[in-house]
Amino acid sequence: MKRRNDFRARNHPAYWAFWLHRVSGLLLALFLPLHFWALGQALHGAAVLQGFLSLADQPLFRFAEWGLVMLLALHMTGGIRLLLIEFAPWSGLRQDWIAVALGAAAAVGVAFALALLG
Repeated sequence: MKRRNDFRARNHPAYWAFWLHRVSGLLLALFLPLHFWALGQALHGAAVLQGFLSLADQPLFRFAEWGLVMLLALHMTGGIRLLLIEFAPWSGLRQDWIAVALGAAAAVGVAFALALLG
């Protein structure tokens, strides 16, 4: 008997929460080498680091910084949700936990955006 994918499962919020958590983790992992390179600029002297930091003050970098904070918040709240599923005495996937995780990540993103603008 050939096994088929059930596409109805792709409409479930837990499926999308899984993908959001997976993609945010992969994007954060891709960011790490760039972050280490930027930190390594300090090894070449203060002038080189200051040159990079002045470049990082551009609006595009600010937007990317907001995106990074959103990825961190999404990944963290998704991870907390998974820990609750694994270790809490309740059972089930709890769709309301998905909403709380997304709401908390959105609140962090809005707060960071307001801090950037202010």
